[in-house]
Amino acid sequence: MGFFKDFKDDFSQAVNELMPGEDNLEDGAANEDLVVNTLENEVDVESELSKLDGLLEQVTSQTAKQQTSVQDQPVPSVPQPKPAGETKIEQPVIPENHVKNTQEERKMADNITPVVNETKPVSDEVSVITEGTIIKGDIVSNGSLDIRGNVQGDIGCNGKLVVTGTVTGNSNSSEFFADAAKIEGEVVSTGTVKIGLGSVIIGNVTSSSAVIAGAIKGDIDVQGPVVVDTSAVVMGNIKSRSVQINNGAVIEGFCSQCYSDVDVESLFASKNNE
Repeated sequence: MGFFKDFKDDFSQAVNELMPGEDNLEDGAANEDLVVNTLENEVDVESELSKLDGLLEQVTSQTAKQQTSVQDQPVPSVPQPKPAGETKIEQPVIPENHVKNTQEERKMADNITPVVNETKPVSDEVSVITEGTIIKGDIVSNGSLDIRGNVQGDIGCNGKLVVTGTVTGNSNSSEFFADAAKIEGEVVSTGTVKIGLGSVIIGNVTSSSAVIAGAIKGDIDVQGPVVVDTSAVVMGNIKSRSVQINNGAVIEGFCSQCYSDVDVESLFASKNNE
């Protein structure tokens, strides 16, 4: 029996060591009661609201400071588009050579007749405008021209100008010859002008000498002699150094030898003094 009693006591002691005791259970129950009891305490609502009010004021003040700092920062300037009326267009820089060339081209266009460049040597080449060819525009040549077709424009050549076709425009050449030609425009030559039989010219004629066998409706201004042949018809005034009018020629106008070497006024003045 003693053995079993000792065994029982040892077993009870071992169980007590493995399992928490009553004191521990009582302490845990007390802690649970303590937690429960704290929840059961009454809450002071006014104190809690006052805490919230203070927190709200802090948040409001921080937000106002942030807005003030943002307003104080400089606003980047955005370039505004200029109105259409105030747009400034930069003018391109035009070279002086281009301006001079443009002015010379305008002067050439304003001239009635292309100017013959007498400083350049006359070329031996002859440009031929064949029959049935129609040219609308001005012609300039350093050589000679043989016009058998139709030219509607001004003509200028350094050589001889031969017209057997039709020309509507002014001409300027070193020598002029027309044979059965139809010309409507002024004829200017630094040399001789020959108007053949069957030719009709409507315009003034200016040259150093002239032989007329066709018809001219316009004034004739010649620095040298003028020969009016039998078949010639002239409707206009003639100014020359001397005039030879053959039998059968028709002239409706005044003839004046204003370029002659004879001083007519001095002759009549001397006779009046006698």
